[in-house]
Amino acid sequence: MNRFENFCTQFVQSVGKKEGAVSPSIVGSASFAYGDCETGEGIFDGSVKKPLYSRMGNPTSAQLEGILANMDGGVGAVGASSGMAATTLACMSLLKTGDEIISIGGLFGGTYSFFTETLPRFGITTSFFDVDELEAIKNAITDKTKIIFLESVGNPNMRLPDIKTIAKIANDAGVVLMVDNTITPLSIAPLALGADIVVYSTTKIISGNAAALGGAVVFRAINEDEDKFKSSRYEEVHKFIKNMGKMALIANAKKRAMRDFGMSASAYNSYLTMLGIETLPLRMDRIVESVEKIVRGLNERGLHVNHPCLASHPHHERYLNDFANGCGTLFTIDMGTKEKAYKFLNSSKLATITANIGDSRTLALHMASTIYRDFDAPTREFLGITDGLIRVSVGLENPQDIIDDFLNAAK
Repeated sequence: MNRFENFCTQFVQSVGKKEGAVSPSIVGSASFAYGDCETGEGIFDGSVKKPLYSRMGNPTSAQLEGILANMDGGVGAVGASSGMAATTLACMSLLKTGDEIISIGGLFGGTYSFFTETLPRFGITTSFFDVDELEAIKNAITDKTKIIFLESVGNPNMRLPDIKTIAKIANDAGVVLMVDNTITPLSIAPLALGADIVVYSTTKIISGNAAALGGAVVFRAINEDEDKFKSSRYEEVHKFIKNMGKMALIANAKKRAMRDFGMSASAYNSYLTMLGIETLPLRMDRIVESVEKIVRGLNERGLHVNHPCLASHPHHERYLNDFANGCGTLFTIDMGTKEKAYKFLNSSKLATITANIGDSRTLALHMASTIYRDFDAPTREFLGITDGLIRVSVGLENPQDIIDDFLNAAK
């Protein structure tokens, strides 16, 4: 049986309508008329649940937000214009000058640049740790630490965090845990493991069609009596807890980030994303099965592949125990040199050379010459970027066809 079978019914029933147009409606209006002054006041104070202005939320995007919140067991979600917009929204809703982030594990290049180049301009600093440096992570937490951030699977170093243990560290210290779950929707449920916030680039496997740029942030419900958000560490959230209760983190995100930064989701892209999410359980099941077949097939033929399904991977046991539903679409191949990597990519007939991941087609990219080209040698080493590293995102093609194509390209 499809390992994501329970989501098959949930998604198609949430996207389609039983009356009128079956397909979701695209609400293309930037603004909304309130009808009368009293309704307008109610919309602005939150007592009337109608659209305010598309920068603050659109009915098409709201439908997608509801689907994503239900997917992760969150109290709600906020759509954004891209994955990086989602990460920025989530972070900037909580951070101010002098605050600190602890970032754990491998990181997408854009997120690393955001943490190391952009946020320092606003007086916000980030410390970086490997996923297994648990004691060092505990010791790094100060009264200025606002966020512990990790990716569910290191992109592209393929290292797996012990999310449940890291969540305990965060919760014991009263710090928000934020998880980028972009490549493992359905496979991993961060909120159930103890996270507070989940971010996605919906552009990737959630859409799966390379047609819709988007992102989303899913928030857990807030218990207004819980110690974490009663502390002075999150004093900016206190008024939202008082006024909005369990929805406080969503209200805080919309007022302290979305309203002022304007990283709003496009209604059309939200529509395309909903069309993609209908088939997400089917695509995820096939792709995570294909990844293991391809990785093992290439490994047996002597290619230097990196994926935790291999017994040689340092997190193989964690993969078997905590990632029983797979760890997404990615694996890497190290060809040793840039020249050999280029030859491999240029010789492949199936791989599309692009910076995207999570598509219905198999994608591949040489990391050092593209996303990580401006990073210095120590940073590349920490992030696992070698001269010959190729990141592969497996698609829906026949896995044996991919194996044959890659072996031929590697000759």
